[in-house]
Amino acid sequence: MAKLVLIRHGQSEWNALNLFNGWVDTKLSDKGVAQAKTAGQLLAKEGIQFDQAYTSVLTRAITTLHLALEETDQMWIPEVKSWRLNERHYGALQGLNKADAAKKWGDDQVHQWRRSYDVLPPLLEEQSETMTIDGKTYPALDRRYQDVPAGEMPKGENLKVTLDRVLPFWDSDISKALKAGKNVVIGAHGNSLRALVKHIEQISDDDIMGVEIANGEPWVYDLDENLNVVSKQILKPEA
Repeated sequence: MAKLVLIRHGQSEWNALNLFNGWVDTKLSDKGVAQAKTAGQLLAKEGIQFDQAYTSVLTRAITTLHLALEETDQMWIPEVKSWRLNERHYGALQGLNKADAAKKWGDDQVHQWRRSYDVLPPLLEEQSETMTIDGKTYPALDRRYQDVPAGEMPKGENLKVTLDRVLPFWDSDISKALKAGKNVVIGAHGNSLRALVKHIEQISDDDIMGVEIANGEPWVYDLDENLNVVSKQILKPEA
């Protein structure tokens, strides 16, 4: 069997401000740093030995992975970063306060944009490498995305589109490492990880809406040779 561990990044600066974050590259808050370290301590207590790490190209996920691995004394393991593990792109909602958005469009509409499986948020009308959102550069055209295939740079995503974006990387890289018997850790985002969970656990379109992955609480799977789930454990800090 191989182990797969999923870690949602710690609280980001924009999480703390209740802003839609998406692909905007924010850092961890102080609370987020503590959550990432706690995730690593929980993994160290379990004694899990990793062979391969994956993360997105966004700072909050990369930092979380590194802080967690540092706590397990495993920062040395091979690591691959991919834009395909980025958070869901929230389109024109990025940078908006969630409460303000609810006042503008209504609670039901914002809830639908956030939680429905296949309803898209308002899309960005344009993308440029100089565009900023609340002082943060939106790096649509910077070099971290130079390998994004033509026409695949998102202007807004729902969970269905996010899953379609994540799955090629699962098939090309992650699943192959697991089938080779490697223990894998992924530091990523709430929605890219929910997309993976939907695929791994074969969760229905309706039921995935009720699945939440908390910041800094590792999900640990034991998978058989066909990547079927043998066991699952969510590691939580002591109250």
